[in-house]
Amino acid sequence: MAAAKKTAAKTAVKAVKKVAAVAAVKKVDYSINIAKYTSKVDAGAVAGLVRHLGIALRSKDSSLVAASDPIELKRIRDGFMKKKLQLTKSDAELDAAIKDVMAKMKGVREKSRVTVCYLLAEKFKALGVFAPKA
Repeated sequence: MAAAKKTAAKTAVKAVKKVAAVAAVKKVDYSINIAKYTSKVDAGAVAGLVRHLGIALRSKDSSLVAASDPIELKRIRDGFMKKKLQLTKSDAELDAAIKDVMAKMKGVREKSRVTVCYLLAEKFKALGVFAPKA
């Protein structure tokens, strides 16, 4: 019985160390990528956006935006722009904004979700949603 508890404890410790190592490796400075597309980057808004996107940034696939996937773009429009940013513009206007951001990032094959969302929030002057409250 004691041996089983010891083995379980060792396994748990290994799992915690592995998660910590992955988190340390995945620490990314999204501001550098965002700065390629805008002149001024609000670090507080970036941090808030990263907090908001949270679990979506854990895997490479979900941390990227598939610009050619209409379902993905609809998810950004409905889930991010309408819900989080609380934009009330028409779907056509929001789709045009997404299209503009995608055109701005045209040469990039792997479009960062943080960068796309930051540029959309900036376009609608909604970075304050993510900036820390003073």
